[in-house]
Amino acid sequence: MNGEMDSSAKEPVWVQDDLLKLLDAIKGNLPEKDLAKYKTSESHLDWEKVAFNSYSGEMCKQKWQEVSREIRKFRTLTELIVDAQDYVKNPYKGKKLKKHPDFPKKPLTPYFRFFMEKRAKYAKLHPEMSNLDLTKILSKKYKELPERKKEKYVKDFLREKETFMISMMKFKQDHPDLLENVNKKSNVPEKPKTPQQLWYCHEKKAFLKARPDATTKDIKDSFGKQWPQLSDKKRMKWITKSLEQQKLYEEKMREFIQQHPELNMTEENIVKSTLTKAERHLKDKFDGRPDKPPSNGYSMFCAELMSSMKDVPSTERMVMCSQRWKLLTQSEKEAYQKHCEQVCNTFIISEEEQQRILSEQKMGGFKKGGGGSSPASKKKNSKTKYKNLEMTLKAESEKQSKDDKGKLPETPKTAQEIWQQSVIGDYLARFKNDRGKAQKAMEATWNTMEKKEKIMWIKKAAEDQKRYERELSEMRSPAPVIIPGKKMKFDGEPKKPPSNGYQKFSQEMLSNGELNHLPMKERMGEIGGRWQRLPQKEKDRYKRLAEEKQRQYKVLLEKWLASLSSQEKATYKEYNSLVSHTFGSTQY
Repeated sequence: MNGEMDSSAKEPVWVQDDLLKLLDAIKGNLPEKDLAKYKTSESHLDWEKVAFNSYSGEMCKQKWQEVSREIRKFRTLTELIVDAQDYVKNPYKGKKLKKHPDFPKKPLTPYFRFFMEKRAKYAKLHPEMSNLDLTKILSKKYKELPERKKEKYVKDFLREKETFMISMMKFKQDHPDLLENVNKKSNVPEKPKTPQQLWYCHEKKAFLKARPDATTKDIKDSFGKQWPQLSDKKRMKWITKSLEQQKLYEEKMREFIQQHPELNMTEENIVKSTLTKAERHLKDKFDGRPDKPPSNGYSMFCAELMSSMKDVPSTERMVMCSQRWKLLTQSEKEAYQKHCEQVCNTFIISEEEQQRILSEQKMGGFKKGGGGSSPASKKKNSKTKYKNLEMTLKAESEKQSKDDKGKLPETPKTAQEIWQQSVIGDYLARFKNDRGKAQKAMEATWNTMEKKEKIMWIKKAAEDQKRYERELSEMRSPAPVIIPGKKMKFDGEPKKPPSNGYQKFSQEMLSNGELNHLPMKERMGEIGGRWQRLPQKEKDRYKRLAEEKQRQYKVLLEKWLASLSSQEKATYKEYNSLVSHTFGSTQY
C-alpha cells in the first residue's frame, strides 16, 4: 500500500497551463518550414529542448503521445483549401520554378540555332523523312560546317547568353524566396555511381577520344552489353572504386543532413548500396568469404541441376527442376534436406572462422614483438602478456556463460511442422518457389488429412518433445568447468590449418609481425585490402596451399583418432563439443 502511494505521489499532475506550455515548446522546436510527415518530425524532435519547469524531456514526450492519441490525423476539405490558397499565391516552388513568367529564357546552343534555321528547308526537300532522320542529317551537316560558318551561330549564342546571365541575376534579386530551397537542394552530394556506370563512363570517354563524332547510339552499340562478359578481376576493379565512392558519399551526406535540418532529410535518404546481388557475391568471393548455401533441400537440388543446364532459358530450367524433383522418392528428398542442413552448419562455422583467426592472433601476437630484447625481459613480457590473455579469455568465457543462461534448447516441433518440413520441396516446386502459396496449400492439406495418415508425424513430434525435455534437463545440470587459458592437451593431436586461401594469407600476414604496430581491427582491415589487391594467380596459390594443408590435416587427424581407445575418443569428442560451445572453436 505504501509503495503504491509513493509511486502515485511521484507522478506529475499536468494542468491545462502546463499542457499549453508543452505544445508551445514543441511548436518552438519545429523546423521553420516543417513539410515532413508528423511522425518524421516527431522522431527528430530534441525532447530535452522541449523540457520545462520540473518536466523532463521523457515526461514531455510521453504526455505529447497521450495527447496526440486523442486527436485526428487526417485533413478535411476546409483545411485543404488553406493549402490550395497558399499554392495559388505561390505556385512556383521547386522544379516548377522555370515555369515562372519572369524566369529568363535560356539561349539556344549554336547547333540548335543552325537546326531551327535549316529544319523547314530540309523538311520541304525530304517530306518522306521522319523528325529523327532529319535530326541525324542536320547533325551531320553541322559537324561538317567550316569553323568560319559556325562562328556566326556561336557569336549569337554568346551574346544571348550574356543577356540571360544579367536577366537571371535580376530574377534572383526580385525573387530570393523562390531560389532559397533550390540552392539548398542543388548542394546535395552527388550519389555514388554503380560499378557498371563507372566502367561505362570510362569506356565512353576513351571511345569519344578516338571517335569524337560518335553518337550515343554508336557508344551503346559498341560496348552496351560488354559489362556481364568482363572477367571477375576487371569487374572487381570497378566494384572497389564504387565502394570507395559510396564511403565518401555517406560521409558527405551525414555532414549535409546536419548542416540543413530544415530540409527534413534523414539517414534513410542516403543510398545504402551501389552493388547488385551478383556484384556483392563476387566481392565476398574475392574477400575469401564462403558462398551462402541454399536454404532447403529443393533449392539445393535446383542449384545442382541448373549448373548442368546453362544453355537452357531460365524459365524452362525452373520447370525442368520442378518436374525432376517430383520424380525423386521421399527418401531421396529427405537426403537432400539433410545434406542441406549439414552444408548450412558448415557455412556458419566458416563464417565464424575469421573470429577464430582473431582469437589465435591474440595468443600468437604475444609471441612476437620482443625484437632484440634480452631473454630475461622476453620471459617477463611473455608472462605478463599471457596473464593478460588469460584474463581476456576468462572475461569472454564469463560473458558467454551469462548469455547461455538465457538460452533454451530448440523448441519442440508439432506434428504439422515436421510434416511440412518433409514436403516443403514438393510444394515449392508446385508453386514455383512462391513460399506464401506453398504454406497455404500445406495447411489446407494437413487439415483434410485423416488421423491414420498423421500418426507417423505425431510419433515424430513426441520424440522431438522427449529430445527437448532431455536437453533441458542436461542444461539445468552443472556442466564441467573449463579454466580459461588452460586448454586440455591431447598427446599427438594435429593442429587445424586455415580452411581457405584468404585465411592462409591472413595467417601468414599475422604471423610475420609486419602489421603488429596496428590495432587488431585495423590490422584485419589492412589484410583484407591487401588480399583484394593480390593478383588472381597469387590468390589461387594460397588456395592450393590451404587445400593441401587441409588434406594433410585430415590424414593426420584420422591417423591420430585411429590410435585412440574408444574411451579417449569419447572424451576428445565431448571436450571438443564443450569447447566449441564455449569459445566458438575447437582449435587455438
